[in-house]
Amino acid sequence: MRMIFVLTTGRMIRLCLPMVTIDWNDIDTVLLDMDGTLLDRNFDDHFWLEHVPKRWAARNCRSLAEAKKHLYALFRSQENTLNWTDLDYWSDRLAMDIPLLKEEVRHLIAVHPFVIDFLLYLRHHGKAVWLVTNAHSKTLALKMRATAIGPYFDGIVSAHQVGLPKEDDNFWEALQTFVRYDPKRTMLGEDSETNLATADRYGIRHLIYVSRFSSAVHPKPSARYQSVEHFGQLIP
Repeated sequence: MRMIFVLTTGRMIRLCLPMVTIDWNDIDTVLLDMDGTLLDRNFDDHFWLEHVPKRWAARNCRSLAEAKKHLYALFRSQENTLNWTDLDYWSDRLAMDIPLLKEEVRHLIAVHPFVIDFLLYLRHHGKAVWLVTNAHSKTLALKMRATAIGPYFDGIVSAHQVGLPKEDDNFWEALQTFVRYDPKRTMLGEDSETNLATADRYGIRHLIYVSRFSSAVHPKPSARYQSVEHFGQLIP
């Protein structure tokens, strides 16, 4: 058990979280997801589930309830595809400037606690660290500007470059074109059990599920994968 202090709402609170057993001597490469893993997914959830429906309802003279019913069905139809995160696709489909709408709520973009500490730990110990995300290039640009975490990585790869979403079993082999890594000596941090499962089937050995993917939800650990609420639990 490790005692961790977090500054929240202007005061310091104490968390007692279990350490997760991981032998860093067995790991050369660390692959990290972005939304929900490094960054608070509250931004994305609020944007797609509240902000976009509100703006779409006003533009189309519909009630918010009607907008949500219509848009949620559209969103679900593109799950597990590259369209799901393609801002140009949604701009065309909804006849709205999605990147501009994201700027309206960019104040909600936030880095999870202990992420910077963890990235510094990895750099200090000579690990190759890659941001591997389904996010569209325009989303990446916005979030890198807002958080300034880009320099902590050896590189950033979007699924849109790879041509496959991480939910696809072929993604992790295709990623080798961009990042040469040994699956047996690689750690993947994700807030998606689906993506961890595709990585697992490919043979990535060290899999970590981030259960506190949003500050607006109560964390629930995975029944299948080692889970952390914060990356501070992985720092010895």
